[in-house]
Formats: sequence, structure tokens, C-alpha cells
Amino acid sequence: MSRIEVLGRDAGAEAYRVRAHLDAGTCEAQVPECLMETLRPGERPSHQEAYEWIAAHRARIASAVAARRGGQVPRTPWDLVTLLREDGRDGG
Repeated sequence: MSRIEVLGRDAGAEAYRVRAHLDAGTCEAQVPECLMETLRPGERPSHQEAYEWIAAHRARIASAVAARRGGQVPRTPWDLVTLLREDGRDGG
């Protein structure tokens, strides 16, 4: 399974920055808070809630990042995940 590392919140983008460790290397991406809306409808989730949500959805997030890296568009709603940077191979 791919590992997802949370790097923090981007207040301006209303998203969490993550690093996905994929077979092809690492990529940084943004996971918008609107995907987490079920946690607190109409409100921003707490950091703890967001981190737990990201952990629970790490496989789908990793799949979305891998699709973006491959030039594909992930299925809705995961198409909201955007790439920030590709780091190349990391060996794990």
C-alpha cells in the first residue's frame, strides 16, 4: 500500500498538503477540505479530524495522485486532488 504523509494545511487553498510515496516515486499534492465536508457540514474540519480522514482515505488519495501523475483525471470527487510537485523515485 502507498504511504500518505500529511505536510500541513494550506489556508489559502483550503486544502491539506500531502506527500504520496508511490511505486514510481513521491509526489506532493493538495487534498481539498471540501472532500471532508461530511465531518462538519458547513464548517472546516479540525486538524485531528482532517488527519484521521486522510488516513482513512489514503488508498483513494494515493490512487488519485498516481492518476494525476500519469496524466489521467481521477474519478469524481477525487478529481479535486491536485499535484503540487513530483520528487521522482524514493525507493519506498
